[in-house]
Amino acid sequence: MHRRVLLDLLDAHRPADVREHQALRATADFVGAHHDCFERTLLVGHVTGSAWVVSDDGGFVVLLHHGKLGRWLQPGGHADGDPDVARVALREAREETALRSLRPRGPGIFDVDVHEIPPRGAEPAHLHYDVRFLFSADRSETPAPSDESHDARWLALEDARRVAAEESIERMIRKTRGDLE
Repeated sequence: MHRRVLLDLLDAHRPADVREHQALRATADFVGAHHDCFERTLLVGHVTGSAWVVSDDGGFVVLLHHGKLGRWLQPGGHADGDPDVARVALREAREETALRSLRPRGPGIFDVDVHEIPPRGAEPAHLHYDVRFLFSADRSETPAPSDESHDARWLALEDARRVAAEESIERMIRKTRGDLE
């Protein structure tokens, strides 16, 4: 079963708070119910993979100013049929930041979030079941934005908290401080 690996990873993940617990349960239920959960053609929603990229010392994170959404976010994107969501997160981070020094930090899921994507053109509003993995990179390497973003940069954790101002980013900042101190 192509969904089994992700379901096992979700089962092993321990959420940091009530909101992440709800997102984790919703994601596991969604993956269990939809054999095509990795396809963006599933219009109600789909699994996405994101990378939380921190500096080796844990004091900085790479964020992108997303072109379509107009917000500062972590790199990530659609699975496009790939059930290996960690590989999706790494691929998206490489494409969206051009960082060559990216490397995984830990074998499991770092964070899980479910969020609504607004309608755009013929595409209806839908949910992203976002599975996030922790990566590190050399902060001396400068990220370069892809065509999908206006900017990509290293931000100190406090600056990331200020510019992103989203609960899930705040949660990942708290995890970064706890996991890497």
